[in-house]
Amino acid sequence: MSEFEQLLKDIAERGSATTIDSWMQTIEKQYGQVPYIFQQMAENPSALISHLLYRNEVEHTSSLDPKVIELISIAAAAALRCPHCTRFHMKSAQKMGATRNEILEVILIAGLMANAAVLATSYRVADEHLEKCTACEIGSHGNKLS
Repeated sequence: MSEFEQLLKDIAERGSATTIDSWMQTIEKQYGQVPYIFQQMAENPSALISHLLYRNEVEHTSSLDPKVIELISIAAAAALRCPHCTRFHMKSAQKMGATRNEILEVILIAGLMANAAVLATSYRVADEHLEKCTACEIGSHGNKLS
């Protein structure tokens, strides 16, 4: 029996409520807190268990160090503009040994990526929907950066 199959068997034997209680305690020990969304999702045990099974599988099969996963999570949360997620993952990353400078670096990288996404998307939309003004383009050549 695979580790995943054993986990499913344990969930079935222990029941949803006991499984969730146990997992929440483990999460609190590992991260220092239980994310608000997990607390809310606990009202729908099958949704929370499914979410945590997926999350755990991604993390357990990753070759990345847990601190690196948290730093990536900060960058993603910052780029998605989720202050709650950003705060949670900052605290978690610090608990896992991330420095202030590492956290600030990933925020800068997130900002670069978010900015690039805005520009890439907006320029493509502009190209599709705005008429080109030849006179404007000719007049703008003197304003280009060298």
